[in-house]
Amino acid sequence: MIKFIFLNKTVMEEIEIPTEHLHEAIKEKTEEHAGKEGGKSTLYIAVSTALMAVLAAIAGLLAGHHSNEALIEQVKASDQWAWYQAKSIKAAISALNPVKKENAPTPEQVKKDGEAIMDKAKEAEKNSEFHLNKHKTLAAAVTLFQVAIAVSAISILTKKTLLWYTGVVIALAGFGFLIAGIL
Repeated sequence: MIKFIFLNKTVMEEIEIPTEHLHEAIKEKTEEHAGKEGGKSTLYIAVSTALMAVLAAIAGLLAGHHSNEALIEQVKASDQWAWYQAKSIKAAISALNPVKKENAPTPEQVKKDGEAIMDKAKEAEKNSEFHLNKHKTLAAAVTLFQVAIAVSAISILTKKTLLWYTGVVIALAGFGFLIAGIL
């Protein structure tokens, strides 16, 4: 996972989901135990773990999307603030110049334009914060799904269904974060 720090805000890039090796181990164990007692429960564990991996991938994509959107909105806000400062500096220089130009902005015009620019900058900052909060929620969902997948894989390896139930509970918590991140 790569972090970017932009204007004192940490923005994450896409989250890597290392579940491929777990799927292979689960598939091998499922095939190994298919003819033995408990083969059906192993199959249920394998299918539920695959579903957890799909949900983790979806949450990861959404988290990456919101991370990108947060960065874009923060860049927009920075552009607006830079434009506001440029207009203010131009007006201050114009006010100090004894020779008034025709196109020189009046202080009232600068104030009016400045307020509109500030509103746009604040709106972009608000949007950036919104997307960053969504990213954090979805990143938590990805983490919980990854833990659930690992616990479920361990349940197959150790043949302890209690671990699978624990994995399902963790996955449900991850699903709750996923829903919260979507809404």
